[in-house]
Amino acid sequence: MNQTLKQDADFRLSSILVPLLAIIAGVFMVVLDSTAMNVALSRLVVDFNTDLHTLQWVVTGYMLAQASVIPLSGWLSDRFGAKNVFLTAVIVFTVGSILCATPSSAEWLVVFRVLQGLGGGCVLPVGMAYVYRLAPKSKVGVVMGIMGIPVLFAPAIGPVLSGWLVEYHSWRWIFLINIPIGIICVLIGLRKLPNAAKNTVPGMDKFGMVLGPLAFASLTYGVSQGAQSWTSDKTLIGLSLGAVALIAFVIAELRSKTPLLELRILKSVDFTTGIIVQWIAQFGLYGALFLLPQFLQQARGFGAFDTGLTLLPQAIASGLMMPIAGILFDRIGVRWLVVCGLSLVSGALFQYSHVDLTTQSRDLILPLIMCGAGMGMMMMPMNTHLLNKAPGNLVNRVTSLTNSMQQVINSLAVSTLVTILTARTSARGLEMQEAAAAAGQTVDGASREALQLAKQTVLAQGFADTFHIMIFVALGGAVLGLLLRRGRKPESGGSKEKAVPEIMHG
Repeated sequence: MNQTLKQDADFRLSSILVPLLAIIAGVFMVVLDSTAMNVALSRLVVDFNTDLHTLQWVVTGYMLAQASVIPLSGWLSDRFGAKNVFLTAVIVFTVGSILCATPSSAEWLVVFRVLQGLGGGCVLPVGMAYVYRLAPKSKVGVVMGIMGIPVLFAPAIGPVLSGWLVEYHSWRWIFLINIPIGIICVLIGLRKLPNAAKNTVPGMDKFGMVLGPLAFASLTYGVSQGAQSWTSDKTLIGLSLGAVALIAFVIAELRSKTPLLELRILKSVDFTTGIIVQWIAQFGLYGALFLLPQFLQQARGFGAFDTGLTLLPQAIASGLMMPIAGILFDRIGVRWLVVCGLSLVSGALFQYSHVDLTTQSRDLILPLIMCGAGMGMMMMPMNTHLLNKAPGNLVNRVTSLTNSMQQVINSLAVSTLVTILTARTSARGLEMQEAAAAAGQTVDGASREALQLAKQTVLAQGFADTFHIMIFVALGGAVLGLLLRRGRKPESGGSKEKAVPEIMHG
């Protein structure tokens, strides 16, 4: 007991800083590429002389590849070791990046993006579990807080960086910049990443390995297609196939002696409550993360580069808050971090709900800071809380489970928000038409400039209404956050403390 307490007391962040930087670098480039390509699609349409529908698979294929491999990442880590899986995933992602910078046709770019996604899908869940095991229990919040910086900062800086590269250089540089990062990550990782102790894997869950990726990839695809139409053939096929595969997957996992994802952990009330709060919180966060850039570009006419610059205060605030939240998590637990974080996001959404065509970048600085601070305050503490609630030998499986569902929740949030936005914009348009008719004005008599102004006004009102609806989602998550329990304070004999020296062997 005294030996373990001494290890905690003697722990210094500098002792794991180099391996931590290797993991952060890998996570950063993977998360960055999740958003960077959105900005380049319009340029790719011209360069490849094709249509946007075809090029949309550059984004969709990457997303589906990640969704299919994430459920496997925990089993792979237990079977082959986290270090081997992490570095292999980084190598696959880097090779995919090299190939993505070379094609002269859209079809080959899609193929290479799928390869890139297969590597990238393992990096975040394996990296998260790795970092969790690197730190002693009493310092895990601080270390996970540092780990969370690239998770929030990369999506924010992605549009700025990619917009600048596309506008002033070439879209190929979006992939080329990954090469030195990947090489450095692998070289440092080979020398400095400790060998994680492998868990015993008595057998292979063959049904789970087929049904899990099929279920999560199909559901992700189905809900992402819902952004265009919830009744289209693609949406219905994706959702139906995903639902059937998910039901079969759950049955197979509960019956299996060696499940791919350990679903029995959901019997824990604390864990289940935590993951539900995480889903609702994530849904609420997307009300701010996804909608505001769309408002700036569609309603206000900002370019991708200007939009990215406008959003920088949010990225900076989240990056600064992450380590602070980690320190607070180690002292007070997760409950009030989630409540306060989502309250800040709700306040930001309230201010966003007043946007219109006169909104300037300077008007958004305060709510952007509030939103970024709120995200930084609760995102990684929530993930760390879930890992704390899991048995030490299931950490790899828990990150696979949470990241698999996050892919689906992210797609569901985007599709739902697009649906709400479309409905509210249509309703506002009808209101404007009725008001014009009551005033004796007609569309035929309006100038082109007046029609364009009316269209932009209606769109801005639709965004404002959608922001207003998302306030209640975020507040609902804050209220549910009150149900989170810190649990017992870590004792020296706990499984997590035992895992710390184990990961450092070899």
